[in-house]
Amino acid sequence: MGRLDGKVAIVTGAASRGEGVGNGKAVAILSAREGAKVLLVNRSAERAEELREEIVAEGGDAAVFAGDVSKAPDAAAMVDCAVERYGRLDILVNNVGIGAPGRVEEVDEDDWHNLLNVNMTTAMLGSRAAVPAMRESGGGSIINMSSIAGALGLISDTGAAAYAATKAGLHGLTLSIAADYATEGIRCNCIIIGSVNTPMVARLGEEGRERRRQMVPMQTEGTGWDIGWAAVYLASDEARWVTGVFLPVDGGLCALRTWPR
Repeated sequence: MGRLDGKVAIVTGAASRGEGVGNGKAVAILSAREGAKVLLVNRSAERAEELREEIVAEGGDAAVFAGDVSKAPDAAAMVDCAVERYGRLDILVNNVGIGAPGRVEEVDEDDWHNLLNVNMTTAMLGSRAAVPAMRESGGGSIINMSSIAGALGLISDTGAAAYAATKAGLHGLTLSIAADYATEGIRCNCIIIGSVNTPMVARLGEEGRERRRQMVPMQTEGTGWDIGWAAVYLASDEARWVTGVFLPVDGGLCALRTWPR
């Protein structure tokens, strides 16, 4: 039996923004392979439809919801769509996210508010809409996608103050949801994503990716599939007693501490 047989999952930001396999795409494909029915959420229906066709060609079950889940009506409609189509909701993966450069003295206020809206408000609105549906299903799993930028102080050429702040904010949201709904069987966990090779980082080029690889204790580059398998575990009944956890998938970067000699 598949690890997610009988479960219904929503994956926001499911379709990759370019060639290759992003985190959301990997989560969606692996969830379907493990037996879940998956609602693919994107602002672009066209890209989500391409992913749906790929999943269906493998024998999976997926549907598309096009909307902007930083807006409350769309977040609510997303959950309604999953329940109306599949009869329940068990899993929500809050995977929408964007970045912007800038140290704190350079942060543009418009970028700051936009990142808060996209990286944090989407997770809050999605979770707010999902909890009642999960309660009706007898429980569920909410998975927030964070970053090492929200867990570590990282030195970079451009800085990432706004991005780091929003990703760290997801940690507090994760703990609050986990504590508030534990007695109802609704779990909430957070994946801390390390230096993975996805379409989102293609702009770094080979040199930039190589610098990131050299930072990693395992000296290798992660992929969207590594993130996808972590999400499958947290969504499955194997993790039934796991909530409020921050799971680094980063080749050991969060474990590394370098002290001056």
